[in-house]
Amino acid sequence: MNFWEYLGNRHQQLLADAYQHASAVFQCMVAATVIGVLIGVATYRSGWAGNLATLTTSSILTVPSLAMIGLLIPLVGLGVAPTVIALTLYGLLPIVRNSIVGLRGVDATLVDAAKGIGMSRWARLLRVELPLAWPPILTGIRVSTQMLMGIAAIAAFASGPGLGNEIFRGISSLGSANALNQVLAGTLAVIVLALLFDAAYVLIGRLTIPRGIRA
Repeated sequence: MNFWEYLGNRHQQLLADAYQHASAVFQCMVAATVIGVLIGVATYRSGWAGNLATLTTSSILTVPSLAMIGLLIPLVGLGVAPTVIALTLYGLLPIVRNSIVGLRGVDATLVDAAKGIGMSRWARLLRVELPLAWPPILTGIRVSTQMLMGIAAIAAFASGPGLGNEIFRGISSLGSANALNQVLAGTLAVIVLALLFDAAYVLIGRLTIPRGIRA
């Protein structure tokens, strides 16, 4: 059968895999965002601490995804657990780095003004510094999401959820009638999901970033 016939016959399974893929990436991005911003907040005031945080998270990113998942399998088993841990770790670097850069780039006079009107350190952080650092943080989240969309496909190696199962099934049966259709369908679905997520981030940016800051 041709590619379009294959899509017609397998659309329900593809939609289920796409939902699992998107759900895994979304949940891991939430976890990576929370952890990454907290690391940025904890380290941006110190040069060595910020460099250490960036170096550590960048070192994680250099570990091949198959190796990372393979190392996690003996610890947490197959399925969702190694997928979630690996994706969360891989998503940290752009968020940590952009959080540190964004917070360090906040105009010191604005922070001093907030301090002058009696704001506590936490109030300044939550009401002045983080809102002004949000544009670069959001950029880091967008970059992380695009990376994780592709890396999440490798999760099929550990029986994880998502479109990687479709791709791996096609690769393992190369030479059969629908092998190429499986690989192509899974790959295109990952690309479509990545574009949809990025469009959602653009909308979030327009809703949360004041026009003056965007300019």
